[in-house]
Amino acid sequence: MNLWPWILLACVLAYATKLLGYLVPAKLMDNPRISRVAGTLTIGLLASLTVVNAMASGHAVVLDARLGALAAAAIALLLRAPFLVVVLAGAAAAAGLRLLGWG
Repeated sequence: MNLWPWILLACVLAYATKLLGYLVPAKLMDNPRISRVAGTLTIGLLASLTVVNAMASGHAVVLDARLGALAAAAIALLLRAPFLVVVLAGAAAAAGLRLLGWG
């Protein structure tokens, strides 16, 4: 099965979605309720993607080193560490847990 037509279609749809965002009138985005909803949706989507990538493998929920990495990164964020430190804390936690045989 050739995937290139589907990849090209996804690219066109992504570009069209971004273009539609530029066509939204500025007056609509000045509404505080719309701005709050847009910000909340972004946070919700990012959180759901993070959880799915940290706890799913195929069709199953898996608890492995990724969960420990997510916990370490969350703790670093709570301590207000810089982004690079958050990433390094997550990577170090994942590496340490894998070295110990957990995932």
